[in-house]
Amino acid sequence: MVVVLNGVLADECPTSVRALLAAHPGYRDVAAQLLGAAPRVVGPQGLLYVAQRELAAAVPHDKNVSIIGSDDATSCIIVVVRHSGSGAVALAHLDGSGTAEAAAAMVARTLHLAAGYPEGRLELQLVGGFTDPHRYSDELFANIMLSFHRLSEEIDLTLACCCELNTALGGGAGGAGAPLVTGVGVDVRAGDLFPAAFPDKGPELPLRAARTITGGPNSAQVLDIYDNGVGMLRIGPFNYDPLRGVDLWLEQSDDFILQHLSTTPNVEPPHFVHHIRVTLKFIQQHPFPAVTVFPDNRPHYYRRDEQTGCWVPMRF
Repeated sequence: MVVVLNGVLADECPTSVRALLAAHPGYRDVAAQLLGAAPRVVGPQGLLYVAQRELAAAVPHDKNVSIIGSDDATSCIIVVVRHSGSGAVALAHLDGSGTAEAAAAMVARTLHLAAGYPEGRLELQLVGGFTDPHRYSDELFANIMLSFHRLSEEIDLTLACCCELNTALGGGAGGAGAPLVTGVGVDVRAGDLFPAAFPDKGPELPLRAARTITGGPNSAQVLDIYDNGVGMLRIGPFNYDPLRGVDLWLEQSDDFILQHLSTTPNVEPPHFVHHIRVTLKFIQQHPFPAVTVFPDNRPHYYRRDEQTGCWVPMRF
């Protein structure tokens, strides 16, 4: 019993937004504040972008990270854990794989970065997902809530802009529902969370995305992509299974790819198919990344360039 709702320990963890609102209707007002905020388009300078099945954590005094964020979350949910005393913050983009392990890792990472700050509490914020016929987001919300509820540390749920609270009725193709907010950023220094889009999603995105659509020993893990000790973006090493029929997939029409490689084809962003095609081409060129991408079994490190503010590769 460690999830705190409106300052009170929850006897039972709500596993749906409807149940949460029935007991604590104030969460609707908090979600409305986020929905009413103007979305920002965030550039690459000072950005730590977290892709699907990734997590990262940072602190306010980190000179390399000013904003941590993620977007393109349709049925996915973006999870933020923050320590109110130190300002340490962790963010993950979850799709249902590795949820319990990610929740534990986020809390552990945040508490580690908050060491030395006796004052403060852990806060949990959930954004993303919508009411869809397949109920992907509803199941994910339940899994996330239960994963945090089963941990030993108390954590205060301060925002749950998910599922029906994040749905525009008739906003999708064919009059279906659509998510209102699909991306958020966190100002690491101020601690503010805001709706956001990120045109530049950081280095090696096709490699990072390939892991989520292939399968294999690392594909279901939520990987920590930031090394706080040296202030560097860290990618890999990991392997994935060769994708059978990748040549055939690339021959298909855009609509075929959209309908068969998305769980929510009616609400995907305009760049979805292009992103999938680029990822498929990468898989075609690198069917065995352990051999061609990570031959020395070492991570790819990126440091923040002082002149441009962007990530540049570095041997480390």
